[in-house]
Amino acid sequence: MESNSKKAKSTPPRSGGSRRAVLRGLGIVLPPLLTIVVLIWAWNTIENYVLRPIESGVQHAIVWTIPDKTFSNRPTGAIANSNGKNNGFLYNGTEYVLGPTGRRYLPDYVKKLVDDQSDYFGTYSPPPVSANAYWHRYVQLKYMPRWQVVPIFVCVFTIVLYFLGRLFTLGMGRWFVKGFDHAILSIPVVNKVYGSVKQVTDFAFSEREIEFNRVVAIQYPREGIWSLGFVTGDSMREIAEATGEQMLSVLMPTSPMPMTGFTVTVKKSEAIDLNLTVDEAIQFVVSCGVVVPNQQRVDTMISDQKSETRAPTAIVPSNVNEDFSDPTSQPQS
Repeated sequence: MESNSKKAKSTPPRSGGSRRAVLRGLGIVLPPLLTIVVLIWAWNTIENYVLRPIESGVQHAIVWTIPDKTFSNRPTGAIANSNGKNNGFLYNGTEYVLGPTGRRYLPDYVKKLVDDQSDYFGTYSPPPVSANAYWHRYVQLKYMPRWQVVPIFVCVFTIVLYFLGRLFTLGMGRWFVKGFDHAILSIPVVNKVYGSVKQVTDFAFSEREIEFNRVVAIQYPREGIWSLGFVTGDSMREIAEATGEQMLSVLMPTSPMPMTGFTVTVKKSEAIDLNLTVDEAIQFVVSCGVVVPNQQRVDTMISDQKSETRAPTAIVPSNVNEDFSDPTSQPQS
């Protein structure tokens, strides 16, 4: 009992286990959560600054084209007090009732649909405050429901982006983009924000003009400091002839913006090929070395070494000297 108590006292309790578990949980939850947040933010931005203004313009155009949508007074030939509805009247087969302000008449079917239906988000919204607003809500519910507008908008928006991309890759379009960029970058303060955003978007959405062959590690900027680089070619012939060895052209990206960097020429023997894809190397550079691929983690290497040392080995008795290669051979007694 005393020895057991000593062993229990000599074993220190594990500290920080709960904290590590919480951090690991955050590491699992945050990437998809932040991805969803970014996508929602992008959609809300497009919806508020592109979709809603287009919807509002189409609604105004439809309402403007409707003839005699409201009346300030009873028109000639109207039947007064039809069915006793809000001092309304019947005109050309349509029932008209007073609007919310009591100054204009609007069709009864418009007021009934708007009052009975919720808005396009499926939640209750207060009734409009004017007859014209009733018509806008009616057009929205009747002709422009959100479940139809959103798919059409996404298709049209994608087609517009496609044609813009095709247009601005040609001569006049490219010249226009360069002129616009030059004008924006000449504005103080704005050029800082626009330049940084453009670098990120160009790197994320534009096709890479430089094709990377493989990822290597070289000692840069001095001996003893290792940096990741992308091999872009075999460099220049005269340099290889002067050194007497094959050379490599390597692009050295900078963190956290890998779209900028330095081009260096190194000996092929001084470059170490890494088991990394270009995307994994870019993630490593962008994260400033925080995101390390699984196959390159130190803990993975240690676990592999432990598994190799624990592998069972065959034990051959030292007193067994017989040769059983011939199946007909028998051990002599």
